[in-house]
Amino acid sequence: MRCFKTALIIAFALAAGGCANRPLNGGYGGEPAVAPTASASASQNQTAAPARPQRSDFRPRVNCSARIAPEERVELEMVDTLSARGRHYAALAQLQKTEQRNIEYWLRYGQLQAKTQQLPRARAVFETLVDRCDTGEARHGLGMVMVKQNELQRGLAELQRAARMLPASAAVRNDYGYALMMAGRHDQARFELLTALELENGSGRARQNLAAAYFLAGDSAGLEHLQQHYHYTDDELNHARDLANQLRRF
Repeated sequence: MRCFKTALIIAFALAAGGCANRPLNGGYGGEPAVAPTASASASQNQTAAPARPQRSDFRPRVNCSARIAPEERVELEMVDTLSARGRHYAALAQLQKTEQRNIEYWLRYGQLQAKTQQLPRARAVFETLVDRCDTGEARHGLGMVMVKQNELQRGLAELQRAARMLPASAAVRNDYGYALMMAGRHDQARFELLTALELENGSGRARQNLAAAYFLAGDSAGLEHLQQHYHYTDDELNHARDLANQLRRF
């Protein structure tokens, strides 16, 4: 049941726009795994242990060097353009035309696998990147996949490491803050989300997540501050209130 609730919370947040997709070179944001239907959940044995996430034996051959040949850069830019337009399947197909070994290629590969619901393959990619290159971007991707696979505590640990390695990344701070909200650690979540909001000059994915954190804490003064300084619309606040209500039931 807890796994089912986790999937529902992630799905609701994405629908509300709090964790919308971003260009591949600007941070990770993907769709959640499909939640089971109510009838399917009811038929499951309530005393059974949660299923372990499916794993993949796939391991990429990656060079941790950031050096990219000009022709490879052109290919990656085409992938970024498709992804920015929300055409993630087409972007993945473009990426698979010519395999590269540089880390930028494999970060995009893992992100697109996650966005097209291939979570075991995405996890295998990010685990390999963490083992071989240990970058903040790789830990960010791994943490997000773990959260989507209902391994919240392990995902939080990876996102915390990513935030330490990339302290000025708004995408990392936002995703870490949202996962902290899911875990009920609202004070820490507000710190991360406010950091993300300021890093993006008041725009971006952290807007509704931060407002939701203030709703969860019952902090009316904080909400008033957001309205005065960041000009929240009524629609944004309504979405944030709905998100907070969903998180309260989590």
